[in-house]
Amino acid sequence: MREDLHLNALGRKTEYKSDYAPEVLETFVNKHPDNDYWVRFNCPEFTSLCPITGQPDFAEIRISYLPDHLMVESKSLKLYLFSFRNHGDFHEDCVNVIMKDLIKLMNPKYIEVTGLFTPRGGISIYPYANYGRPGTKYEKLAEYRLQQHDL
Repeated sequence: MREDLHLNALGRKTEYKSDYAPEVLETFVNKHPDNDYWVRFNCPEFTSLCPITGQPDFAEIRISYLPDHLMVESKSLKLYLFSFRNHGDFHEDCVNVIMKDLIKLMNPKYIEVTGLFTPRGGISIYPYANYGRPGTKYEKLAEYRLQQHDL
């Protein structure tokens, strides 16, 4: 079955990358592209490094999207998110990079990514980024969700 889907990570020994690795992301075909439905992922143990101090940053990353023809395979997403562990980037950059990589990978109708980063120096940062396919109702959804965004 894995071979039929052209998936490399699923069902094999896990190889963890030591730095940012978008190439580990894999897709499979959505069997219901005519339906609008949410796919949500929650990664409560995301880590990256502060690009200035090299200290670890911890977050819960939430990804929600409306798939079109392709969907992200969950084990490859896990490996991708894990690849940030030794990667130095600001919180806002991590969230935007994740979103842009997933857009490039699967061209969803709509996607949003939120990072709930734990406090550092007494302050928490919760960056949010979203995208709706231009010229469609999903672009309007993105505008609406951004305007209404409040954790």
